[in-house]
Amino acid sequence: MATDLVSASHSAASGAARKRRRFGWDDPSPAFYTEDAGLRFQPSSHLMMVFEKLGPSLFDFLKANDYRPFSVDLVREFGRQLLESVAYMHSLSLIHTDLKPENILLVSTEYTKVVDRKNTTKHSLYMKRVPKSSRVKLIDFGSTTYDKECSFSIVSTRHYRAPEVILGCGWSYPCDIWSVGCILVELCSGEVLFQTHENLEHLAMMERVLGLIPPHVIRRSTEKARDYFRHGKRLNWPDRSTSGESIRAVHRLPRLRDLIVEHADKCANLLVDILERMLKYDPYDRPTAREALNHPFFQDI
Repeated sequence: MATDLVSASHSAASGAARKRRRFGWDDPSPAFYTEDAGLRFQPSSHLMMVFEKLGPSLFDFLKANDYRPFSVDLVREFGRQLLESVAYMHSLSLIHTDLKPENILLVSTEYTKVVDRKNTTKHSLYMKRVPKSSRVKLIDFGSTTYDKECSFSIVSTRHYRAPEVILGCGWSYPCDIWSVGCILVELCSGEVLFQTHENLEHLAMMERVLGLIPPHVIRRSTEKARDYFRHGKRLNWPDRSTSGESIRAVHRLPRLRDLIVEHADKCANLLVDILERMLKYDPYDRPTAREALNHPFFQDI
């Protein structure tokens, strides 16, 4: 098992523990991460949280695999389990707000090595790791919020942050769906979809991959965020770019369909379709986690 020792007075830790208890008691999803060993306070006024021992994160597995992507079958299975977990959280009025490959752990550490046919040539043989089990669990509920809590703060790790968070439009359950979409692209391609640390560049990358941000979404943004746009209509890019390298980084990005078709070994059209739905700029247009699970891509198992 694994343990985490934190100050019992630390509000984030205590809040995370309370939220864990809420969904841990009656969790119907085998993919969901629950603490079987329970929680307890120590005499030293520290809270010890005890967890089952799991395998590496999907990020660590990708890294150890030289960022070679997973097969579509594995992407589908990982995505299905992740969406089951997110759907259950949302049914309890909880929003994870920090979904990313680092927070999705394989249950097992075991893997096999197979020939990487995409990179193997007549002169060079390349191998890649494939997990023996596709079972994963979602972890890290330190940033989890209730739906009624403040929804205008900055949430999510940058690369998986939804446009409504950047634009200050207010966020809710759909910000998790956006993050899931970004994660699935990364698992399929082996690369972070939006590799950036700056808002304007991030929005420019979104437009490069997904098309223009709709005017009605721009109108919902804060006055400060509207400064990213010319006359409140078009993104002020590349005129206000920070560097030539930033411009090149944006222009190197392919359209979403081209990216998926390049890497998907099967079912590319179905995968593109669900990703386009999950990565809608307008959060009201994204499917719920339960609706996404009913998409043909996740039914083809």
